[in-house]
Order: sequence, then structure tokens, then C-alpha cells
Amino acid sequence: MVALIKAAGLETSLAVAGLAVIAVHVLDDRFLQPQPGTSAGDHLVSGLVPAAVLLAVAASYPRLRPGLRASLAIALGLFGVVTGIEAVYYLDAGRFGGDDYTGLVAIPAGLLLLGLGATTLWRSRRSTGSLGRRWVRRSLVAVVALVGTYLLVAPFLVSYILTHSARAFVPADHVGARHENVAFRTADGLRLRGWYVPSKNGAAVISFPGRKGTQKPARILARHGYGVLLFDRRGEGESEGDPNAFGWRGYRDVAAALRFLQGRPDVEGDRIGGIGLSVGGEMMLESAAKAPGLKAVVSEGAGERSVRENLDMTGSQKWLQIPSAAAITAGTALFSDNRPPESLKDLVGRIAPTPVLLVYGEHGQDGERNLNPTYYRSAGEPKEIWEVRGSGHVGGIDAQPKEYERRVIGFFDRNLLGA
Repeated sequence: MVALIKAAGLETSLAVAGLAVIAVHVLDDRFLQPQPGTSAGDHLVSGLVPAAVLLAVAASYPRLRPGLRASLAIALGLFGVVTGIEAVYYLDAGRFGGDDYTGLVAIPAGLLLLGLGATTLWRSRRSTGSLGRRWVRRSLVAVVALVGTYLLVAPFLVSYILTHSARAFVPADHVGARHENVAFRTADGLRLRGWYVPSKNGAAVISFPGRKGTQKPARILARHGYGVLLFDRRGEGESEGDPNAFGWRGYRDVAAALRFLQGRPDVEGDRIGGIGLSVGGEMMLESAAKAPGLKAVVSEGAGERSVRENLDMTGSQKWLQIPSAAAITAGTALFSDNRPPESLKDLVGRIAPTPVLLVYGEHGQDGERNLNPTYYRSAGEPKEIWEVRGSGHVGGIDAQPKEYERRVIGFFDRNLLGA
């Protein structure tokens, strides 16, 4: 009995220590050392809610039943490990600093909680009743736990990574045209940095997002005389802000880019378009619905960015995806301090009379193949759609380079130059 009491006391001490370390990292990340261009006030929900949960569990830990205690230790241990992945990523990228120090410490704290949870489960297992019933019960519990982790817990935790880690460097320059280093500010005060190829024909196109995959269409556009703006979206590369892999709030970046181009002496204000790839395609569609200054928009590979789009999918298989989509949407909302954006299906219906060209790959992701025809039906005229044969996700320019150039340049020539 004495040994059990000592073991319980040690378990509680170790668990409270692990929970406290993870809580310190959350507070450090959200309030003490937030991302450049942001403040503690921008992270009230994503900082206070996880920290409150961690501290509440720490305070009540010794009074909880063994099964609940173990489950919470495992769940919050996984959370601790996930919060430290950001630090490992930036360490590998050579951008280690700030809250990354407490992030690294959160990983062993999370592993400690995982070990405590597993040990508590083993010690508290039932030893009464028939052996067969005990194994059936344990097997059912294990199956439910695995399914729940796969469908709900893992997607929820992945959302933390997607709202905390982004490309930490500027890709090599392969634009193939002379360009300027530029910077401009968003309406919510973030400084974004990028490259601008001056226009030769009075028109310009925003190639989005980032400065990596967008360089391929940028080369084609520059070759045809278009001004091209490529820049790091918020939280990525040299730009300020919190990252968000789903592009929530990204329309503000596009709106800032539009204002920048409208102030350029080489660009006529009514000859500005945009081309977006993948999440950039989704943000370009939202921007076109909200920013009347865009006069022509190409969206390639747009799919789903929250559970709202999953609900708009066709086919019965969508119901298998909705639990995970709901979990990752909830996690993204919590860890980014943002509400999910409107459904793209609804937004696309507000783009007209701005011309839109929807592009998706024959072998692209499930979401883009399912949803682009839906977006096309929802859009008003003028509109075009192209399923690129032989193309994967945002691979149209590689699968059919000549046809890609003909269609994209032709679209912008008609709608920006009146050709």
C-alpha cells in the first residue's frame, strides 16, 4: 500500500511538471514571443484556451480516476509533442530562436506524459472476471481509441502544425526576368515582401501564393510582357504574421498586393489580374469575390479549406471525410484565432462579372476534382473551366505546357488587354 501511494505521488508530480512545461511553451509562443507583426492581443483564444486546459488538468490530476487520468495524459502528451515540431522544423531550417527553446523542451515533456498515461492504463487494468471478457473489452477499447485518434484527435493536432509552421526561407530565383525587391502592408498591419517584374504592356498579374511554385506561371506571364508580383504570404519567408496553411485571411494579402499594383506607374489600374495555385487558387477566388479591383482570375487546383467545402462535395464518400474535416477546422479556428471562412461555393457566386478560369488536374486531389465543377456551376458569366488531362495537383503547366500557356495567356489577353 505504501508503495502504491508513493507511486501515485510520483506520477502526479511528474504529470504536473510535464503539463506545466507545455503550458509555459504555449504562453511563450502566443504571448511572450509572438510572430513578427503580431501581438499578444492577436492570440487570446489560441493562448488562453490551451493553457487553461493544461493548468486545469494539472490542478485536478490527483483527484481523477485512473482511466480518465491516463487518457488526458496521453492526449495532452501528444499535444506537447506536436507543439514542439515547430521548433524542430525551424532548427532544421536555420531559423531557430524565440519560443523555439521552450518548444524543444515541450517534446520530452509530452513524451513523459505519454509514458505516464500508458503506465497508468496498464496498472489500472481490470484483473477480475473471465480472461476472455477482459480481452474482448480491451480490444474494443483499443479499436475505439484508434479510430477516434485517426478521425478526430490526429486531424485536430495536425491543425496546430499547419497554423504554426511555414516555409522559413525564400526559394531560389528562377523567375527568368529582371525584377525588384518590394514590400507592402496589409490592412491589418503586416509587412509582406516579394518580387515584382515591371509591366511592359500596362497590365499586371498577382502570382500567388509564395515565391516557389508560382515562378513557373510567372515566367510565362513576364515573357508576354505582363507585370508579375510574387510575394511571401503572411507567416512565410520574409513576410510578417502567423502562418495558416489553409489560407484563412489570405484574401487580405491579395488585397494588399492589388493596392500595391494600383500604385505602380507601369500598371493601368483596370488591368490587374491574379493566378492562384492550390490554396492560392482558393484565396484568389475569395479575393475576386471581395476585391472588385481584380479584373480576371485564374484558379488552379482549388479544393477544400474547411469543413464547409466538404459539405458542398458530391457523392456519399464525403460523409466519411466530414468528421476529420470538422476536427481539423475546429483546431485551425482555435489555434489561429479565426473563424472558418465562407464556403467557396457561396463566394464563387459573387465573383461575376469578373471573368474566372477554373483549372484542375485529371489526377489531382479528390477535393479539386470533386469541387471545381461545383464552383463552375455556382459561378456567373463570364466563366471557363479546364480539366487538364494527365495532370496531377497544380501540374497543368508540366502536363500540357503549350496548351497551358495558350489558355492562360489567352484568358488574360482577352480580359486585361482586350485582345
